[in-house]
Amino acid sequence: MKLLIVTQVLDKNHPILGFFHRWVEEFAKNCERVTVLCLEEGEHDFPENVMVHSLGKEFQRRSFLVYVFRLNCLSLKLRKEYDVVFVHMIPEYVLSAGVLWKFLRKRVGLWYTHGSVSHSLRIAEKLVDQIFTAAKEGCNLKSMKVLVTGHGIDTERFAPCASEKSIDLVTVGRIAKSKNLESLIDSLVMVNETQQTHLSIVGDAITNAEKKYKHYIESYIEKKGVEHDVHFTGTVGQENLPEVLTSARLFVTAAQNGSLDKAVLEAMSCGLHVVSMAPGTISANLKENQVTTSSQLASQIVQLLGSGSTFAESNREEVLQNHSLKSLINKLVT
Repeated sequence: MKLLIVTQVLDKNHPILGFFHRWVEEFAKNCERVTVLCLEEGEHDFPENVMVHSLGKEFQRRSFLVYVFRLNCLSLKLRKEYDVVFVHMIPEYVLSAGVLWKFLRKRVGLWYTHGSVSHSLRIAEKLVDQIFTAAKEGCNLKSMKVLVTGHGIDTERFAPCASEKSIDLVTVGRIAKSKNLESLIDSLVMVNETQQTHLSIVGDAITNAEKKYKHYIESYIEKKGVEHDVHFTGTVGQENLPEVLTSARLFVTAAQNGSLDKAVLEAMSCGLHVVSMAPGTISANLKENQVTTSSQLASQIVQLLGSGSTFAESNREEVLQNHSLKSLINKLVT
């Protein structure tokens, strides 16, 4: 199979999308040829059967229409280099070039994991042959084209490690309103009534709205009197994230975006206990650690910290069986 991948950023060092470099590597093992069209190109290292073409955002920001034009020109120019298209996360790419791909008789698949159903997703559904999603909560669009495949976690990189547990609680992700960090802070306050505990927040605010939310959260932390118990670590790249996760005793999340966050599965792959009040983790089989309120979250945290258990074998097995990268790529190629 000759595959065309369309994605936002191809950069192994990117703090958020760096993981996708490993996806391309795995696709290359399963395909005769892989051609990547990315909006922005950074550092990468691929075998000879992978070719990368950028739409040029890394050089100069242009209007959306310029990128649409370039996407269609490259899709047409390279038409003999691929017979299947895989669009990663952005339905707008399908809207931009989907008609051309149909005219060229190329099969098109869209990867989408987000709780919201946008207008662009509804339109894109008409132009694609398949929509892949990590979990049933990851795509709420009602369509026969939606296929649940599991996430693609690099279980060799995100693996248990006998490291010193220097972090009590950790959460990972962009500092956005959908992450519902207030609930984590409320839980921390309750936990501190029993035992002094610290929370590390890994990630940063990128957009103006996120920066405004971070400022609000900093004020909220001060208001609750736990400014000495919460640490913002900033962004941590995929290369160093396993070390941070394996240094933590528990992973916590209260995200309300509705989808199964990759960061949760990465923590599970490292063998961490995960306590969640996020609706998107219902399919992750967390059992009694899937809660609905801040007080329940605090109660489970106290119980787990008190037990002294630092390894959740069932969490590791859940990822190995249902969310490994190799398994996902095999499903997508099939």
